[in-house]
Amino acid sequence: MKNTPEQILNEYRKGCEFKASIGNKGIYEQSRINERFFIGDQWHGAKCGNERPLVRHNVIKRIGDYKISQLLSNQPKLVFSAEGIPTSGETGSIDTSNFFTGALSESEINFIMSAMGNYYDVTAERVKLSEINERVLRNAYICGTSVLYTYWDSSIATGVYADKEKNLSINGDIACEVLNIEDVVFGDPYCETVQKQPFVIIMSKQNSDEVTREARIYGADIESLRNISEQAYDGKITVFTKLYKEYNTSGSYTIKCVKSTENTIVRKSFDTGLHLYPMSVFTWERKSNSVYGESEITYLIPNQIAINRMITANVWSAMTTGMPIMVVNGDTVTDKITNDPGQIIKVFGSNEDVAGAVSYVSPPNFIKDFDVSINTLIENTLTQSGANQVALGDSRADNATALMTMRNAALMPLQIVRNRYYTFMEDTARIWADFWISYYGRRMLKQKSKSGISYIPFDSDRYKSLAFCAKTDVGNSQELTDRERADMLISLYEKGIIDRNQLLERLPDGMIPDIEGLLSQKTEEEQL
Repeated sequence: MKNTPEQILNEYRKGCEFKASIGNKGIYEQSRINERFFIGDQWHGAKCGNERPLVRHNVIKRIGDYKISQLLSNQPKLVFSAEGIPTSGETGSIDTSNFFTGALSESEINFIMSAMGNYYDVTAERVKLSEINERVLRNAYICGTSVLYTYWDSSIATGVYADKEKNLSINGDIACEVLNIEDVVFGDPYCETVQKQPFVIIMSKQNSDEVTREARIYGADIESLRNISEQAYDGKITVFTKLYKEYNTSGSYTIKCVKSTENTIVRKSFDTGLHLYPMSVFTWERKSNSVYGESEITYLIPNQIAINRMITANVWSAMTTGMPIMVVNGDTVTDKITNDPGQIIKVFGSNEDVAGAVSYVSPPNFIKDFDVSINTLIENTLTQSGANQVALGDSRADNATALMTMRNAALMPLQIVRNRYYTFMEDTARIWADFWISYYGRRMLKQKSKSGISYIPFDSDRYKSLAFCAKTDVGNSQELTDRERADMLISLYEKGIIDRNQLLERLPDGMIPDIEGLLSQKTEEEQL
């Protein structure tokens, strides 16, 4: 495959043209409109004058914040496994001293899969995955599609060493970046699966010094470096990163990468060593035969405009009723009118002149049920979007059980989006595992547990032949809030089903500070 700068630029422009043709306004313009409505800039471009108050009742943001917060609440645990390997048996007591030697056993594989699940949590904490996922969901809600890009950052210090003497430090680890869908082009926009794409192109604006430095490191000649410098605008250069598959004679493939500007190669094609495109995609509303999703906001905008107009008209009516517009005959009233209470207005002329000197404009009469119509439109918009009063917490129930039942019923329509979000998390976990196997070599994996922090040996070469699977572990407890889980545990303790230690160990994290110290103190007291 030829990957000249001209070809890459042409492929990127074709992809942009396709995105610009989607829907009535295209992805670019529709995304800008959706974001304005989401943040509250909902009268943008409206020529309504400066006198009339332009009221905003932002139902779009309320719906979006509610759904995003529900998807982010009670994050499931990621569980790794190896295809074809049974997961039965104990793995906690395995001896790790011979992990770098000997035949690969099922017990070792299961132990490593468990360790990778724990290491996923460690990595998620390091890269601030909770914040990243919030940005992914927000972008998808506004634009319809969001992309999480994982890449290798060789400058990250790991704190681990390749030798016992700690002279050879190991640097480099994965990093994540949320990409705007406007900056990503897929080779086959009609293919819904990212990993089946022939290629993906990412456009980014980078500092010219960084681009020049990278080109120099990877062997660019003087002419190429000069061309790169000449393309800088305000210290920035547009860089295209193209990822594509290269197949070998056996039918397998690896992911290759090439970087270029509009007319110069920054880094020639190189093998990333990966077997998956390092990007996971989340679509808010799925579209058949399209890798690009649809935003819910696009179809909420007409309702939002109607709500704003109706409330604005209602407020304007109330203002003109309480503070009607004054009409003054300038021929008979020569003094300045301030409309202050008790102001004396001098009128010169006959009684007719006095009667016609000042008058008020009567506001239009609104129908009796106008307020009801506004509230009905707001309520219907929220309900049709799955954010009704029960889901938003605005309703009441006779008891906690009834409230939980009503709330779970209200959350059921969101489960479809939640399932897509879990799939997105599983895709991300598999990509991370691909990096660990391809880049880590021999190093120690950090493990966090209630007993503290530990490290286990890891040799990626031993596990390259394994087919990894990542699955979200979602139990019924995900349906409960932390408060409800705590109440249930307290009820079990009061009935004698669990003891005090079991209660403390299962309480939601952060509910009781220094719970480990409390448990250890209890153990010491029992031993006395």
